[in-house]
Amino acid sequence: QVQLVESGGGSVQAGGSLRLSCAISGYTYSYYYMGWFRQAPGKEREGVATIYTSSTGFRTTYYADSVKGRFTISRDTAKNTLYLQMNSLKPEDTAMYYCAYEPRALGSDRLVASKYSNWGQGTQVTVSS
Repeated sequence: QVQLVESGGGSVQAGGSLRLSCAISGYTYSYYYMGWFRQAPGKEREGVATIYTSSTGFRTTYYADSVKGRFTISRDTAKNTLYLQMNSLKPEDTAMYYCAYEPRALGSDRLVASKYSNWGQGTQVTVSS
């Protein structure tokens, strides 16, 4: 059973930075997506970034247009941890952030929240102007 535990959220002023972490355990598939999603009050959950690991260990990253150039997703395999480095934060980045895991090919749906079946409990990020 896959378990995901996020940490690192908090409050920051616009232009600041935060790094989110997600400890992931119990995954056994050889290829999979590990991603970050966010949900603001009254809005649908949206994909922020995801990283695909192939059966040969090759990794590919994907980003939502709204965060390209500001956010960076990465993994530390030795620590079984997924990261999201968030720079140049804006008030519109305020949301609950979730990490997710999905062990199947998603193609163009790789940033679609409904396609992921394993989720963490979330960590709040608040950006003030």
